[in-house]
Amino acid sequence: MRVRVKAKTALTAGAAAVLATGCTSASRPELPPAQFVAAKEGPGEEYVIGPLDSLQIFVWRNPELSAKVQVRPDGRITTPLIADMPAVGKTPSMLADDMKIALKEYIKDPIVSVIVDQFQGTFSQQIRIVGATEKPASLPYRANMTLLDAMIAVGGLSQYASGNKARLVRFDRETSKQTEYAVRIGSLLKDGDTSANVRLEAGDVIIIPQSMF
Repeated sequence: MRVRVKAKTALTAGAAAVLATGCTSASRPELPPAQFVAAKEGPGEEYVIGPLDSLQIFVWRNPELSAKVQVRPDGRITTPLIADMPAVGKTPSMLADDMKIALKEYIKDPIVSVIVDQFQGTFSQQIRIVGATEKPASLPYRANMTLLDAMIAVGGLSQYASGNKARLVRFDRETSKQTEYAVRIGSLLKDGDTSANVRLEAGDVIIIPQSMF
């Protein structure tokens, strides 16, 4: 009898856990649908330089001080006359201003411009897609980017993905709170449900679980 009671208790606990998981998934809010092509394109937030970005540094009338550099993993760059200048976390215009100040020790009234040639972005500017997809990846965020754009970039869902149980994790910098949203990737990709396409924001994380069956 004790064995039967224990087995029954275990089954009850397991069922409760499944129901709890289902309730949690169902209680996640959904985001409003987005158009496949924005009716009006607009710029995103000003780009913030990240590790491994490739930069073009131009110093007007001083070509010997101009350079093409890659931001090191430690977030710094080195150019002629300037060693270990912090670059990560700055916009191109901010970095140009800092370089002007540093170069004033050597030349009069330097004019510096910084162009991001190839970009990776900081983690806060990437879209990260993990789980049951063909190729999990971190994608640089682009203005007006949607869920469809991100899924095309990673090759869609894997064979055993449970696309309609996927969730999108978004961090709100103003409130410092993290919110999870339900996303229906299966409906979007397999059924062509346009209402399942949602607008993404920089820093979003998309988690796609595998189907249990």
